[in-house]
Amino acid sequence: MTSWQIVRIFAGCFILTSLLLGVAASRLFVSQYWLLLAAYVALNLLQSGFTGWCLLETILRKLGVRAGN
Repeated sequence: MTSWQIVRIFAGCFILTSLLLGVAASRLFVSQYWLLLAAYVALNLLQSGFTGWCLLETILRKLGVRAGN
């Protein structure tokens, strides 16, 4: 797996988790504030799209994960 694949998997998992915990119709609802996590992930994806830099990718690369597209 490449670093970008892992970044996308992490982003998807965080967004789905925050929706499960933040949407009132969910059986796992805890608080609407979990939706802020989804917003944070989305903002980070936007900034990495414009700047080409992602903190998680930097960490993964330092851990030896090969770079990806």
